[in-house]
Amino acid sequence: MTKTIDPIAIPQPELHAYLLSAVAPRPICFASTIDKEGNVNLSPFSFFNVFSSNPPIMIFSPARSGRDNSLKHTHINVKEVPEVVINIVNYPIVEQMSLSSTAYDKGVNEFVKAGLTQVASEKVKPPRVGEAPVAFECSVTEVIELADTPGSGNLILAKVELIHINEKYLTDDKLDTTKLDLVGRMGGSWYTRSSGDSLFEIPKPIRTKGIGVDALPENIRNSSVLTGNNLGRLGNVEELPTLTEIEKVADHEDIKDLTKKSELHKIAKEVLEAGHTKQALSILMHAEKFN
Repeated sequence: MTKTIDPIAIPQPELHAYLLSAVAPRPICFASTIDKEGNVNLSPFSFFNVFSSNPPIMIFSPARSGRDNSLKHTHINVKEVPEVVINIVNYPIVEQMSLSSTAYDKGVNEFVKAGLTQVASEKVKPPRVGEAPVAFECSVTEVIELADTPGSGNLILAKVELIHINEKYLTDDKLDTTKLDLVGRMGGSWYTRSSGDSLFEIPKPIRTKGIGVDALPENIRNSSVLTGNNLGRLGNVEELPTLTEIEKVADHEDIKDLTKKSELHKIAKEVLEAGHTKQALSILMHAEKFN
């Protein structure tokens, strides 16, 4: 069964909840801005991402309030002073980030309220968050106001002018995903943490051309054991195993006495999920000779 929803037929708060729960996890932009009087503001936004590397452009969207249609202080600030620092949020500061989302009165400094260190920027007026693993000093190149209704977004296009990286998150001078411990925004009050067993790698089929799931033998494609993810990984190989490779796995002591296709598929699944794609496919091809 599928529930089908016309977005204009339900209240905005209900639509908002569906969108934010379904489109997740979302990276969090911890945006620091300053108004024309010099008052500092710090607010998190999960309507955020990077959209270009040349030029380096990030976009975030401080939406109008769904309750009273008011504008966020961040939105007002970047129109007065078109600069922003985008600070990346990781787990060690996630609670302080959440606290800073409180709707404090204009002029209240969320750096102070959240207990975060205010560090002077080099190229822009707003300060950066000293505890952030990475901070991007940006100039605001454009503000696109999508509508003037409650919940409507306002796209802030921010061009990166300078990057600050805490060196403890580097390995061989590159940002280390396993060290960053980033967090993502989910629906409601939920977040997700990108660390430990939640991190996994998938070979990127960019410079190579996988054979595709459609090139796998039919019995493998229709396996009752393999998942869609398993088939996707198998389809990423550049060529099917050779007869020599298939015969080699068939002689392995854990394989040679098995004659049931389902048993061989289970072993192949384990081998595949351990990261040995070509070996797993060889086992599956060997299983083709059995019912």
